[in-house]
Amino acid sequence: MSTPAEAVTTTEAGPKARILHRLMRLAQDRWRTLVLLVPFAWLLLFFLAPFFIVLKISLAETVIASPPFTPMIEWIDDGIMHIRVVIDNFAYLWEDDLYAKTYLNSLKISSISTILCLLVGYPMAYAIVRANHTTKHVLLMLVILPFWTSFLLRVYAWMGLLADQGTINNLLIAIGIIDEPMRMLYTPFAVYVGIVYTYVPFMILPLYANMEKLDWTLLEAAADLGARPITTFFTVTLPMTMPGIIAGSLLVFIPATGEYVIPDLLGGGNVLMIGRVLYNEFNANIDWPVASAVAIALLLVLVLPMMLYQHIQAKETEAE
Repeated sequence: MSTPAEAVTTTEAGPKARILHRLMRLAQDRWRTLVLLVPFAWLLLFFLAPFFIVLKISLAETVIASPPFTPMIEWIDDGIMHIRVVIDNFAYLWEDDLYAKTYLNSLKISSISTILCLLVGYPMAYAIVRANHTTKHVLLMLVILPFWTSFLLRVYAWMGLLADQGTINNLLIAIGIIDEPMRMLYTPFAVYVGIVYTYVPFMILPLYANMEKLDWTLLEAAADLGARPITTFFTVTLPMTMPGIIAGSLLVFIPATGEYVIPDLLGGGNVLMIGRVLYNEFNANIDWPVASAVAIALLLVLVLPMMLYQHIQAKETEAE
C-alpha cells in the first residue's frame, strides 16, 4: 500500500512523462519530415526548376537578342500583364521529318544497346554472384574500375582501337584474318561498341544487387525435381531477376537515348542521334525555342512510358 507522498509523486510523474513522450514524438516527426524534405528539395532544384525553365523557352519565339528568345511575361502600359505562349515550335517538330527520324534512330540505337548490355551484363552479374567471397570483390572492382578514368578519355581510346590504322585492324592483319583495314570507326558499329562498353556497368550492378538477394535453394529444389538447367533458368532464375533487369535496362536506355559524346566522336557525324540535333539547334542555329521543344519532347517520350509502367505495377501490387 502506497503512502500519500508516493501517490502524489506518481501523479506528478504521469503528466511529465506524457509531455516528454509527446516532445519525443514531435522531434521524430520533424526529423522524418526533414529527411524526406532533402530529396524533394534536390528534385525541385535540379530537375523541376530546369524543366520549367526549358519549358518556358520552348513556348517562346526566336529573336536576335540576348537571350535569343522572347519573354513569356511582359508588362505593358497601365501595369497590365501580357502572357505570350507560342506552340509553333512543337508543331515544327511534327512538320519536319528530320526530328521524327532522329527520334526513331535514337530509340533504335538505345534499344539495341540496352539488349546488348543485358546479354553481356547478365552472365557477368550471375558469375560475380556465384563466385567465392574473395573473387566476388575482385570482379566487382574490375566492373567499377573504368569509372576511375575520364569518360572522354575512354571514348578517345576506342577511337584509337577502331581506327583504320588502329590496334584492332593491325592485329587482324598481323594474324592473317583480313588483308586490308576494315572500316569500323565512324560507323553505327563503333557507336554500339562505345555505348555498350560505357553503360554495361550500369546493367551489371543492379542485376548483381538483385541476384545477391535470391534464394538459391530454389534452384537446388528445381534440380531435385528433375528440371534441366535451361528450364530452371527460364522458370525460376529469370522471373526472380526481372526487377534487376528492368532497373538495369532503364539505367542504360534513358541516358543512351540522349547520348551525344559517343555518336559524335565514334560516329563522326554519320550516326545522327537526338543529342546531336539538340547541340546543333542550341549552338549552330542559335534556335533555343526549337531546341527546348526537342528536349521537352524527348523527356515526354522517356518519362511517360515509365510512369505508365509504374502505374500498372502499382495496380498489380494492390491487386495481390
